[in-house]
Amino acid sequence: MHFFIHGDLHEDIYMKKPPGYTKGQPGQVCKLLKSLYGLKQASRQWYDKFSQSLISFGFKQSKADYNIFTYITATDFTSLLVYVDDIVVASSSLTSISVLRNFLNTHFLIKDLGSLRYFLGIEVARSPTGIHLCQRKYTLDILADTGNLASKPLKIPMDQNPKLSKTSRTPLSDPTPYRQLIGRLLYLTLTRPDISYPIQVLSQYMDCPTITHLAAAHKVLRYLKNALGQGILLSAASSLQLIGYSDSDWASCPNTRKSLTGFCVFLGHSLISWRSKKQTVVSRSSTEAKYRAMASISTELTWLRQLLTDLAIPHPQSAELFCDNQAALHIASNSMFHERIKHIEVDCNLIRYKIQEGTLRTAHVTTQLQLADMFTKSLPSHLLYSHLSKMEVANIYSPSCRGVLE
Repeated sequence: MHFFIHGDLHEDIYMKKPPGYTKGQPGQVCKLLKSLYGLKQASRQWYDKFSQSLISFGFKQSKADYNIFTYITATDFTSLLVYVDDIVVASSSLTSISVLRNFLNTHFLIKDLGSLRYFLGIEVARSPTGIHLCQRKYTLDILADTGNLASKPLKIPMDQNPKLSKTSRTPLSDPTPYRQLIGRLLYLTLTRPDISYPIQVLSQYMDCPTITHLAAAHKVLRYLKNALGQGILLSAASSLQLIGYSDSDWASCPNTRKSLTGFCVFLGHSLISWRSKKQTVVSRSSTEAKYRAMASISTELTWLRQLLTDLAIPHPQSAELFCDNQAALHIASNSMFHERIKHIEVDCNLIRYKIQEGTLRTAHVTTQLQLADMFTKSLPSHLLYSHLSKMEVANIYSPSCRGVLE
């Protein structure tokens, strides 16, 4: 059971008198009768007050994510997620939710918005199949604001082997619309992993975008129109095994020759985490780039294990990590020192210790089955849709997915 509430904080806060205000004595301050949005102290005051209230009620704050609180008894489990003053509550007991609602109502002014359907631009649809997350309305707003509602849809978000660089054609006279568009599309990647790679590429040119970059961004918009309701399905029948895929594209950046890291993590069959990000250093070989990508996902898997522990979900088995480079797998599993990798930072060797302690297990996967491939390069349409199908990324508004809706 989920419900969504919105709360406001009311407590004594003081501020200095504004310039030109002469009433009162020197050194006196103004007492605010209500918290003001915009003050730099407001968010901290709200979070401190709210978190302390929850802890006094009996909630335990997660160490992996401070915005998550859990309340566990012998018979019930309640979890609470906080984002500023918007709160999502999930519980195995309606009684526990009612008790929590009454408690919060005595300390804060809250508004119960009922069952979770819309949260921070993310639409939530539930059924016996699972929970589907998408941003259809948010996508429609972007298309409307950019004048692309009537544009012709595309099958892929970016051309294969795009030739983009900082010197691509004429710079835009006003880069603000481009920056705003990329910022909005970055938020859309929360439920659209299929555009993570192109947005990662386009976000590199925020300082001086050109006509070519803007045209590439509009191609992403035309691709989004092809499936407005596409999003992630969190399967109700999924197992609780952490599975990761890591990949890299060696020296792919034309400006810095840095490699690109791409990975995705599943909880059973459900996609829960992914990333497409440029590496911070230049890798001297494709094997080194792959190894750095494996080290990056190993930290993500470690954090997810900690998060599962805070949510009272045991994960005693090793997390599985798949890579398509045999040399990188040998380096990760071999504890012997190699002169060829002596320049790699110590933190990259974290993956070795995870394998030795038994929390991580590596395995080889063929390039054709490497699901993280879509986070490092632009794929042809047939391969892109094949990977999305395996990730259970689907459009619930299509006729074949009507059963996902409540």
